[in-house]
Amino acid sequence: MKIAIMGTGGTGGYFGGLLARAGHDVTFVARGAHLAAIRDKGLLVESVNQGTFTATGRALEDTTGAGEQDLVLFAVKMYQNAAAIEKVRPMMGDGSVVLTLQNGIDNYEQLAAAFGDARVIIGSCYMEGRVVEPGVVSQGGPGAASFGEIQPGVTERCQRLLQVFEDADWNVTLEENMMAMLWKKFSYIAGSAAVCSATNSVYEEMRNVPETRALIQGAIEEALAVGRARGAPIADDSLEWAMDSLDRFPPQGRSSLAKDFLEGRQVELEGMNGTVSRMGRESGVPTPINDALYAILKPWALRIESSLS
Repeated sequence: MKIAIMGTGGTGGYFGGLLARAGHDVTFVARGAHLAAIRDKGLLVESVNQGTFTATGRALEDTTGAGEQDLVLFAVKMYQNAAAIEKVRPMMGDGSVVLTLQNGIDNYEQLAAAFGDARVIIGSCYMEGRVVEPGVVSQGGPGAASFGEIQPGVTERCQRLLQVFEDADWNVTLEENMMAMLWKKFSYIAGSAAVCSATNSVYEEMRNVPETRALIQGAIEEALAVGRARGAPIADDSLEWAMDSLDRFPPQGRSSLAKDFLEGRQVELEGMNGTVSRMGRESGVPTPINDALYAILKPWALRIESSLS
């Protein structure tokens, strides 16, 4: 397959690297020193699941000459969506599809507005992914992904993609109701990532301190309540799944949001707790924990934005 990785960070680099290693025609979209390093030596992937390997493929920043792709793996940070969508446009042919593997709950709406519902597949992943240095990405945590159609059901195209992903050694699940899974993950990430950031804690500390664990659970419950109020297909086991996810991450690990804060990178706060709060107001659902987490972290996020401007 011809596959473009829109955003060769930790997530895109890991899953895209596996696809390149499996022999697919992969184009890595990157920029700056990271782009230069990939062009020079390939993309080095350091994975707790597959070990260390080098993935080779085209690497570029300007996508106008990339050609039409069978699949675009959309793995940018949420605040990069608008610019990234414009980079995807030249790579979309009549049969092209976009698969989003991002945090957040409404990224697919932006992609569907640009390319149409029928050309968008939604997904999510569960991992600790980072750009370690230019040309090098790392994968920790479960390193798992799930995906499916916007509407419930399993289609032939998703079954074909499942085979492609499994053959590339992805730890992947095809969901019959991916929207329900997306709300599970969004609720979990919004709660755990913000608390991890606000407390400057690792997973072991957060889950072993009863008061902190209860805070995370409360934030998750608020997000799920917002989803229910908006008519989302919230699964009965969503809270249990989220708390189990908290217990599965490496004891000394941190959320990507927390790492971005600590490293002075732009953060996805608006797309997570900011979105829970906004949707809660729109739906008449109180979200006091998410409101507080957002208020605590927002000044830090603004300082980072100011330093980067």
